[in-house]
Amino acid sequence: MSGYPVIRWMEANQSCSARWRSESGMPPPKRVAIADDTMTADAAYRLACEGTALLWRGDFQNARQLLQALARRAERKPRKKPTPSSLISPAESFHLHRQAQSQRARTLAMLLIPLEADYRIPLRRAPDLRQACLEAYGAGGESSVVSLRELLGLVGAHEWRKKGVEIPALGARIHPHYGVFSPVRGEYVELVAQAPLPAVELAFDIGTGSGVLAAVLARRGIAHVVATDQDARALACARDNLARLGLAGQVEVVQADLFPQGRAPLVVCNPPWLPARPGSTIERAVYDPDSRMLSGFLNGLAAHLTPGGEGWLILSDLAEHLGLRTREELLGMIAGAGLKVLDRMDVRPRHPRASDAADPLHAARAAEITSLWRLAKG
Repeated sequence: MSGYPVIRWMEANQSCSARWRSESGMPPPKRVAIADDTMTADAAYRLACEGTALLWRGDFQNARQLLQALARRAERKPRKKPTPSSLISPAESFHLHRQAQSQRARTLAMLLIPLEADYRIPLRRAPDLRQACLEAYGAGGESSVVSLRELLGLVGAHEWRKKGVEIPALGARIHPHYGVFSPVRGEYVELVAQAPLPAVELAFDIGTGSGVLAAVLARRGIAHVVATDQDARALACARDNLARLGLAGQVEVVQADLFPQGRAPLVVCNPPWLPARPGSTIERAVYDPDSRMLSGFLNGLAAHLTPGGEGWLILSDLAEHLGLRTREELLGMIAGAGLKVLDRMDVRPRHPRASDAADPLHAARAAEITSLWRLAKG
């Protein structure tokens, strides 16, 4: 287990250890108690809140029920009277919301499940989740321990990968892999499908993820698309999707930090929309610390455009409504990079959260607009 985090615990008066798996990067718990079907939800919740992990030895389905019970307890309203929303800024509301989400996630991650070397679960009534684990973790080779919450997330990702996401602009489905952002918000894809093309010989898709925008560009008639990403999972996902769509010969997927070599008449980028620190791998598609990717794209764009070329920046203004970035700051970044705005295409989101009044960030989500900024050298 050299090179991997290790979780250690005492069981039957013996010291035990196994590889620790956590895609969110959570360190192995320092305190571990053995738990089974006799443990009550209240006792389990108290231990989890105190930072004691529960290594499950009972029935697998009972563990799932216990996790649901822990979630209900975590969602109870605090006894302390909350500060009225009128007295705190949107940015403070956002950070408090993320803190609450993080605390809830840490608590629910304390219910642990053992995995054998081939990802079998040595518990009564345990399902066969080997394929979901293999897709997320790769080859096993040794026993390990994972939080039940993460394990169920793997199952959900496996189902998404099998079923895929319908993309009307493609008339086909995109199949997201575990750890790769799923293009469930179709409005930004439609913007790329509708914007007037400056040329049809070459385009770059920066931070391709699932490959959905590269596929849309190819289907629109771009002869050659170069799609880049740094993440190995994203690269594999994009290649898989493009092969499914019969576009592997038209789209070249390369590993790169933002831009590939050369220049193109069209460079497209859909960076993470919120300038905040991601708490897990999957959140890197949503949160961009200090707007690093946004800044990198804007500052490098002019050097990678051919004369008369355009850069398409696909960006939501949710950060502006949350007080995390102003429109003036964004326009300043564009101008500071030697760019000018040719046009902007806007669309309102249609996802369920935009109309969910119970969402803590409802006011910002209800006002959100997603834009495709057509940029050129200034």
